[in-house]
Order: sequence, then C-alpha cells, then structure tokens
Amino acid sequence: MKKKYILSILICCNILSVGFAQKPNIVYILADDLGIGDVSSYNPNGKIQTENIDKLAQNGVRFTDAHTTSAVCTPTRYSIMTGRYNWRTTMKKGVLHGYDTPLIDAKRETVGSFLQKQGYKTGVVGKWHLGWTWNNIEAGEKKVDFSKKVADNPNSRGFDYSFCIPASLDMPPYAYVENGFCTSVPKDTCEGRKGIELFRAGISAPDFKPEDVIGKFTEKALSFINQNANKDKPFFLYFPLAAPHTPVLPIGDFVGKSKVSPYGDFVLMVDDVVKQVVATLKKNGIYDNTIIIFTSDNGFANSANLQAQLAKGHNPSIDYRGLKTDIFEGGHRVPFIVHWGNVIKKGKVSEQLVCSSDLFRTVAELNKARLGDNVAEDSYSFLSEITDKKSGYEQRASIIHHSSNGYFAIRKGPWKLIMCSHSGGNSKPKEDSEEAKKLPPIQLYNLKTDLDETNNVYAQYPEIVKELTALLTKHVQDGRSTKGQNQTNDGPTHWSQLNWLGK
Repeated sequence: MKKKYILSILICCNILSVGFAQKPNIVYILADDLGIGDVSSYNPNGKIQTENIDKLAQNGVRFTDAHTTSAVCTPTRYSIMTGRYNWRTTMKKGVLHGYDTPLIDAKRETVGSFLQKQGYKTGVVGKWHLGWTWNNIEAGEKKVDFSKKVADNPNSRGFDYSFCIPASLDMPPYAYVENGFCTSVPKDTCEGRKGIELFRAGISAPDFKPEDVIGKFTEKALSFINQNANKDKPFFLYFPLAAPHTPVLPIGDFVGKSKVSPYGDFVLMVDDVVKQVVATLKKNGIYDNTIIIFTSDNGFANSANLQAQLAKGHNPSIDYRGLKTDIFEGGHRVPFIVHWGNVIKKGKVSEQLVCSSDLFRTVAELNKARLGDNVAEDSYSFLSEITDKKSGYEQRASIIHHSSNGYFAIRKGPWKLIMCSHSGGNSKPKEDSEEAKKLPPIQLYNLKTDLDETNNVYAQYPEIVKELTALLTKHVQDGRSTKGQNQTNDGPTHWSQLNWLGK
C-alpha cells in the first residue's frame, strides 16, 4: 500500500513537471526604428537582405497588417508592457528622455509581472525608455548620485533581471544599469562625437561606448538564455534593441556589408542578433519550445537619412506613406514575425490585424489565465492565428493609431479615418503648415484600394466617417477597447487633439 502511495505521488509529480516544462519560453525581440521595408521578406525589391529574420518568417508566421500603438518609441513600449493604449497615460504626445520618471504606474500589471505569477523567470535586456527614478534627479544631471540604486527600475515592473540603458542611444545619461545599479559610475561629460549625428551631449560612464551597445546587449541576452535554459521555470526575455536607431554605428565586418549605406549595415547587425539568439536557443536544445517574436517599435526614422537609402533603390517604408512620428501607415505599420518550432504552420502569411499591445492577452491565453478588468484593456490574443486552433478569445477587428504629436486615427476593415488634416508628425504636410490649413479637417482612406493614402474620400462616405468616429469615441471614453468594465484614462481630460469630441 505504501509503495503504491509513493508511486502515485511520483507519477503525479512527473505529470506536473512535464506539464510545466511544456510551457514555452518566450523571446520578444524589438528593433528600434526599423522600417517594414528593411526586412527583405516584406520587401522583395529592397536592397537589404535580412536572411536570419527571413528564416524566422519562412518557418513561422509573418503578419502583414501589424501595427504599433504609436509612431514613436516610448508609447509603443508602454503598450507592449501593459497591453494598454499609450495615450491613456499622462503622456499624450512625444517620448520620454533619460532622466524622466516612470510612465508605468507601480500598481499596474505588466506582461513581466503577469508572467512571473505564471511561473516564468523574466528578464529585460536593452533600451528601457519607460522612465525610472534617478537619485536626486530634481537637482539636475550633475547632482545625481549615480552610485546609488535607481528606484522604479525594470525589476520593480515585473523583471527578475534587467540590463538596460535609460532611453535611446542618443540620449544621456550614457550608462548601463544592471538590476538598478550603474555598471560604471558616469563621471565624464560627453559633448558629442565627431561624425556621429544626433548624439546629444551629456554625462557618460567609462564603460559606455555607443558603438559597442548592440554587442553588449547581445552578450547579456545570450547569457540570460544560457543561464535559464532547461531549468524548472520557463523564461521570458524582453529584448528591446537600441538599433538601427540613430546614431548609426556599424562596426567591424559589418561596415560596408549591405552595399547600401551605413544604415543598411546597421540593419544587418540587427539581423545578426537574431542569428545569435537562434543559435543559442538551438545549442541549449530549446529552440522548438521557444516562441520568438520579432518586430519594431515604429517605422523608419528620417534622421537615418532616407535620401541615402532611396538613392540606392531601397525604400524602408516600401510603398506606404509616411515615416516614424506620422499617423500614416509608414509611421506605425511594422514587421511582425512569430516563430514557435513545429507548433505553428511554417511559412504562413497572415492578414489578421494585430497590434503591439496584443502580446499581453496572447500570453494570458497561452497560460489559460483570466485577466482583471483593469489589466491589458487594449490587448487581443493572436494565439489562434498562429496555431490555427479555435479560441474563445475575441480577435482584433479595429485598432487606434497615434502620432508623435498626439493625433488619432482609427482603422476597421479596409477603412482608416484620420482625425486631422496633416501627418500628425514630422512629414509633410506638417501640423502648422499652410498646406494643412487648406486641406479637409479629416482624412478617410480605403486601404484595400489606396494603400499609399493619397485619395481622401471622407466626403463620399459620410456614413463610414460617422461609424468610425462613434467607435473611436467609445473606445476613448470607455477607457478600454476590449470587453469588460469601463476604466478611466489618466491625466488631463482636456486633450486638444480630441477635436471631434468638441474638447
């Protein structure tokens, strides 16, 4: 009897351990300012060949209608982490900088803290750009005690391990922060680098060299994988790169490799990061049980020299209108590739509408977990789309876009309604331009027939304008776009950009 009892316990434990081990690891690679046309599987006519990213697509699912919640960095990263539209926060436009305080409320569930509760070991390596609290920040940069622990760092937002830079590669302070502490105390003022454009002056740590950042991030990310492979817990690695964002800094054998431009070379360095991640997963025998997601935080940035790319016959936005910052497709339509061993159909191309906020509810469905009404309010699961298995989760039918200057658009089916006359960002027509003042106050495009957004048909389809305006209004005022109890938005209720609400 005793032997049977012990045997039953062992069998039970074995079943539990097998079930737990079958939970997939998750690696989320986020490129910075990578245009959808910079990935060759999306742009057959492109001049940059991203063979390693393409291999993920060939053996996984490539989404062709994927978007970020914003056309700039910080807001998109907020939505990835929270499953919530960025404009619901106190930040209604623009981005954070290196000394700004946290955008994610300490009480808000993040995808990291959620996965911790599901038994995952969580890590973030890369560009955080969501704010944290430096010691004595109110006294200014020169008064910060960089030897003390950074408060509200990624470890307090759901990550067991973190190795990050505060913001973009061109924003001070220039320092690596590991688990809340600078790896080397910043002490020297960097006035900029000759030949490096858009490198803001500021304090820098002795161990920080901007051209080494992509390599250092890769080293730390691979180390995290090696340390957590085949352990009792599955792992989640959020890997937000700082490339190919400016300053464009290809090094070593990558210089000249693309035969297009230094930017093209930098893109190939990003592609090589994917190669190294895949190789490390394979070396540890966990490649087939790891979900790899590759995407970008917004479209190509004009600061990376668009004309130089076009001169070589390469268009980072393909035929989409606009660039980073813009409400047009080129600002927020991004590559989005999901790979998961033999679990998903190889080489599938999906036209399903997906958004950068959708990671949260996807991993919730993966873990068969229910979310509270105040969690992931704007996240939809795409799990059924990659597994081809029926799901009780609702798929995304509409999406709200947001520009760097805080302007809105809403998309449903082929229709895209833009609530301004201009680009909402840095492209023409600009917000205060004479051209914009002469244009209709709203724009309506049928993306099925007008993917480059050149034929404004708002006057011909007043019923579509009315329907989409009502839907946008509802999603704004409800504090959510998914089913559930209404929530409140943060910050001021007076948003100048909400002109259609009469505010």
